[in-house]
Amino acid sequence: MLTDLKVKVGPQFYRYHVGAIDFVSDLLQEFSAKNVLIVHGQISFEKAKPFLKFLNERTYNFHFLQYTGECSYYGAERIAKVVKEQEIDFIIGVGGGKLTDLVGYASHTLNIQYGVIPTLASNCAPWTPLSVMYKESGESEGKSEHFLRQAAFFITDPKLIIDAPVNYFVAGLADTIAKWYESDAILQQEHLKNEPFLQIAGYTSELCKKAILDHSAKAIKDMEAGEVSEEFIHLSEIVFAVAGLVGELGDKYARNAIAHAMHDGMSKYIPESHEFLHGEKVAYGIFYQLAVEKKWEQIDDLLPFYQELSLPTSLKQMQLFPEEDSVLDQIVEFIDSKEKVHLLPIPITVDLLKDSIFELEAYINER
Repeated sequence: MLTDLKVKVGPQFYRYHVGAIDFVSDLLQEFSAKNVLIVHGQISFEKAKPFLKFLNERTYNFHFLQYTGECSYYGAERIAKVVKEQEIDFIIGVGGGKLTDLVGYASHTLNIQYGVIPTLASNCAPWTPLSVMYKESGESEGKSEHFLRQAAFFITDPKLIIDAPVNYFVAGLADTIAKWYESDAILQQEHLKNEPFLQIAGYTSELCKKAILDHSAKAIKDMEAGEVSEEFIHLSEIVFAVAGLVGELGDKYARNAIAHAMHDGMSKYIPESHEFLHGEKVAYGIFYQLAVEKKWEQIDDLLPFYQELSLPTSLKQMQLFPEEDSVLDQIVEFIDSKEKVHLLPIPITVDLLKDSIFELEAYINER
């Protein structure tokens, strides 16, 4: 029996369908909100405004704050300043993953309720009570803030989500499929196989993987055409909601491993990687983890999917292979420092982590 498992299922209330955002007013009433702060982006907020009919209601006092584009400690301080000055009692985040991460972290530090209205499906940030922290320069802090507070609500509309850039959705599909590749070997260990919540986490990660491999091409085509199809609705929901259940039910045993650690290492030590989206770097990270595990046949199985979605397969393909060997040393030492990496049922060493980078580059070059 596990004594260190923390189950945080997800937002207290969830809706995703055409017209769903109209129910935000009911939720604000449920939580007795009066002074509401809307934290938002720029372009995404302009697209979202026609859906935010509750802003016209005089029952609430609305205040607005445009975030800087990063989930940073500085950004949280900006929110805290407005909350204190305006006596805010509820925060709503309208935007993408970094924005919802920022709102979640700020609400945690301020002990205040919050809700999220995602404007794109690029990761499970709106679902999960953790925040990946960055500096204002875009450099990764190399850490995530985990907290116990859940969002009061997660509500959005597929007509809003489908209007986002397609490459963010593709990156979200890659970030989501990583759930299975990072967690399966961990969850299959004998001492974990009979844990009920871990079993559900494993089933959920497999559901995500199968749906994405089977329906991504159709969902992407429909998104490009602006068609809110069943495939698009289901896969976008899997990306930003269902995928969040994997880590929330399985905690550290099903949250992330080498693929995400490589993402964080690249973001921290290769500044040029900032031009790539989170899910794109995680996509490379999946191949890297499989190289560490010596699961070359799984790389072969995934290659057609990567090629169809134009996902990166190597550092050289991304033009990110460091000229200085010391950069690779910093990255692998960083990866080795992560507890969840060592939950994999293989002896992880710095030498293995570094050698696997070169092995993957050579393997991909031969394909």
